[in-house]
Amino acid sequence: MDLSAAVAQLDSVRREIGKIIVGQTAVVDGVLTCLFAGGHVLLEGVPGLGKTTLLRTLSRVLHLKYSRIQFTPDLMPADIVGGMIIESDATGLKALRFQPGPIFANLILADEINRATPKTQSALLEAMQERTVTSGTTTHELELPFLVMATQNPIEMEGTYPLPEAQLDRFLMKIVVEYPKREELNAIVERTIQRDEPDLAMVMDRQQILGMRAFCRQVLVAPHVRDYAIDLVMATQPGTDSAHELANKYIRYGSSPRGAQSLVECGRVLAVMRGRRHLSVEDVETVATSVLRHRIILNFDAHAEGQTPDTVLRKIIEGVAVPQASR
Repeated sequence: MDLSAAVAQLDSVRREIGKIIVGQTAVVDGVLTCLFAGGHVLLEGVPGLGKTTLLRTLSRVLHLKYSRIQFTPDLMPADIVGGMIIESDATGLKALRFQPGPIFANLILADEINRATPKTQSALLEAMQERTVTSGTTTHELELPFLVMATQNPIEMEGTYPLPEAQLDRFLMKIVVEYPKREELNAIVERTIQRDEPDLAMVMDRQQILGMRAFCRQVLVAPHVRDYAIDLVMATQPGTDSAHELANKYIRYGSSPRGAQSLVECGRVLAVMRGRRHLSVEDVETVATSVLRHRIILNFDAHAEGQTPDTVLRKIIEGVAVPQASR
C-alpha cells in the first residue's frame, strides 16, 4: 500500500459514513483513529447524538461483525463474555461447551458502560488489553480487528458506577460528543423526511483494515516529536521536575506512560489521514486533549474553582515548548 492509496481509502470510509452521520467530523475521525491504531474509544455525550448509529454504520462500511451490549445494573460478566453450557448428544451423553458471548465480534458497542457494576465492567478488561477471553482454564482468542466503543451519559449520574482508572487508561481516546450546529441539525431533519435510506458501499474489509494498521505503524517519528509527546505527558505529572505549574496546582494524578504511547499511535494515524508519512508536532497537539483528558485526575481545588480536565490540559499544552529538530 502506498500513501495515496491509503489516503483515498480513508477518505472513502469517511465519505460513506457521511451519508448517514451528519457533521461530527472530529468524532468520526477519532473513532477511525482508534480503530486503525488498534485501540478503544470512550464517547461521552447526551442521548440522541448518533453514537450508536456511528458504530453500526462503520460496521456496514467496513464489513465487520457488530455487537451491542446494553450495560445495566443487573448485567453479569457471563452476559458479556459467555459461559459454559451443558449439551446432550443423540445418545444422551452430556458434555460442557463454551457458548461465546456478544464480546466475540469486531466492533463492540458498550452502551452506557457506567451503569453496570464494577464486577461487570471488569469483564471487559482482559478482552480490551489482551484480545482474549478466558473461561475456566481455556483461553479464547478474539478476532482482529477488535474495537470497544463505550458510551457514557454525562447527565444522569444517579445509579451509575464511575469507571476505575485502570479501565479508563485502556481507552486510547475519550471523545466528547457535542451538539450539532444549526445547519447540521437542518440536514439531519431533512434526511429524516426522506423516504429512502442511502445505500452504503463496502469500502474496506478485515484484511485491508489490518493492512492499514500495519501501514500506519510505518509512519516515521522524529526524535523531537517523540520528545514533545513525552514532555506533554510529564507536564501532567505533579511533583516532578517537568510538571507544569497548573499540574502542581490542580492535578492529583497525571498521565501514565500509556499516554505517551497513545499520543504517538493516534498521531501516526492522523498523519496518514492528512497525507503524510511522518508524525508532526501538530498531529500530537491535535490528539492530545482526547488522549489525555481521561488519564488525569483533578484534585479538590480544581473542582472548587470550576476547572475541568479540558481547561487544565489546554493551558498545559500551550505551556509545553516544542523541542527543536536536530539538523
